[in-house]
Amino acid sequence: MTGPFLAILKRDLALASRAGGGGELALVFFLTLVVLVPFALGPDLNLLSRIGPAILWLGALLSVLIGLDRLFQSDEEDGSLDLIRASSLPLELAVLAKGLAHWLTTGLPLALVTPLLGLLVALPGEGVLPLVATLLVGTPALSFIGAGGAALAASLRRGGLIVPVLVAPLTVPVLIFGVSAANAALGGTVPFLTPFLILCAISLAAIVVGTVAAAAALRQAD
Repeated sequence: MTGPFLAILKRDLALASRAGGGGELALVFFLTLVVLVPFALGPDLNLLSRIGPAILWLGALLSVLIGLDRLFQSDEEDGSLDLIRASSLPLELAVLAKGLAHWLTTGLPLALVTPLLGLLVALPGEGVLPLVATLLVGTPALSFIGAGGAALAASLRRGGLIVPVLVAPLTVPVLIFGVSAANAALGGTVPFLTPFLILCAISLAAIVVGTVAAAAALRQAD
């Protein structure tokens, strides 16, 4: 099982690293959004500092949604999905490999550039590491919740318009507890660990439920 799992993981990482593969697009969109918001809000550094974690988390969410429809649709178009279905690897593990590759090429880079972008929203120094930690544990939930929506739309010709509509409402708890944990680190009314541990639990649940749901949707579409 390890060989086919790693083969799918390596293939998706290689495809994402090519020009237009999706990872760079998410990163550029994240950078663009975080740069533009301060211009829209004006030169109020106190306001930017206060809502900085929310801006960065919202930017990460929207960046992950971009290109999510291609997670399974490109495999459906070139026939790769039929080969994956026919292989000895359980479909759940194949979905896990693709979701992991999506997070490694989208969520992880967004979390790693956050300290730099935090300067643009006047994020206090003591809030940088906690915010990065929330993005590291929270963005896997976005990838695997999105995998469920992407699997449902895999066989639809215009699925790219549907996936964000399906997925965005389901990501609200991730956004709430991600921002709450980041704000708690900056002196909120609750300890940092309380929303952070809930965010970890949401991510673990999303990995399991999203993987099973996406595999079931792909079987139904066969």
